[in-house]
Amino acid sequence: MVETMTEQEARRALEGLAPQIEAYAELIVRKGIAVQKGQEVVVNSPVERADFARVVVKKAYEAGAGHVTVIWADDQMSRLEYQNVDIDYFKHVPAWKREQLNGLAEDGACFLFLEGSDPSIFDGIDPKKPAAARFARNTECMAFRDGMDFGRNAWCIAGVPVEAWAKKVFPETDGVEPIYKMWLAILSAARADGADPQSDWETHNAAFEKNKRRLNEAAFDALRYEAKNGTNLTVGLNKGSLWDGGAGTTVGGVSYFPNIPTEEVFTSPDRMRADGIVYSAMPLVHAGQIIDGFWLRFEGGRVIDFGAKRGKEVLRHIIETDENSCRLGECALISKNTPIRQSEILFYDTLYDENASCHLALGMGFPECLAGGLEMNKEELIAHGVNQSAVHVDFMIGSDDINIWGITQDGDQVPVFVEGQWAWENQ
Repeated sequence: MVETMTEQEARRALEGLAPQIEAYAELIVRKGIAVQKGQEVVVNSPVERADFARVVVKKAYEAGAGHVTVIWADDQMSRLEYQNVDIDYFKHVPAWKREQLNGLAEDGACFLFLEGSDPSIFDGIDPKKPAAARFARNTECMAFRDGMDFGRNAWCIAGVPVEAWAKKVFPETDGVEPIYKMWLAILSAARADGADPQSDWETHNAAFEKNKRRLNEAAFDALRYEAKNGTNLTVGLNKGSLWDGGAGTTVGGVSYFPNIPTEEVFTSPDRMRADGIVYSAMPLVHAGQIIDGFWLRFEGGRVIDFGAKRGKEVLRHIIETDENSCRLGECALISKNTPIRQSEILFYDTLYDENASCHLALGMGFPECLAGGLEMNKEELIAHGVNQSAVHVDFMIGSDDINIWGITQDGDQVPVFVEGQWAWENQ
């Protein structure tokens, strides 16, 4: 039997977390989006966490922000919209929204996305509607999207608890206790539960640098994945491919962290070279809908077959979004020895679950993962093997027994992951 807290105990405990939550807000402002003096800051937040958003806005002004724009989101409002509005509406972004997002990006804003939502909020909603809305935003708000993809705007995704999400993760709790437990889990996963989170992130970033250096020096031609669940996949890497992770840097030289938390070292593979089958290791929550027990079969870089125990139609809409959403844009390596994986919590949220497991992504690749890529246009990136798409959807494949080999230019196979962890982790 799980021991629960009384409502009074939970409220008192949550109040006691206030200093740590404030330090977390400062972390994502100072290190996440790295606010610069006089800069426009954009905060996207669920209305349920207006209390935390206010703390973030205060910290942004203390960091020197010139102005802060807050964009609110509400799960129930979004569900009502999808339930009652015809699909044709979602095929285009309203002019005022395009002007808002593109204008903010063109003015050099940094973007903070506070993520917290009900993982099942769109159950029963026609998946074509949210798919159309995402496609429209990613193809019509190009200054906004390209500003982040090509390093012109700093951005960060960081989690905040909302009740429906917290209850999904901690179903045995009631009252304020699930929010309290969710805050504990978020702070731990984000390495923000210590005395000096900003210093801890500098130390954390040093570990990324070591792993990136090893992989970039190896200059593998391909990666081969195997696991007992049936995964047997070989993914080619581009000539001149680079491994990235940890802090990013804008073209203006500002260092920032796109994800808090983050545990991954990643690259963009050769969009034409993926062959074999891969099985999911964890559920994927995509646009408020859950995909679980799924697999993808690749040939010549394309998904040629797929299946799922739950959410197959949602998966189909991802794969068929555009001509390149059936190809890989990312390979990410993450040891099972991380705070998120060790917590044994299934978050039902990609920001967290992708950082508990090696993963791949369908769709858009990263220009920074190719030598000279940030100076290339989209046609040049495609010609060099970096995928271009209106979507980028991560899915987790890193079971505890996954083994990964790097294939050298001469065809030799070098262990990179052994039983779910870096081959050199215990050396």
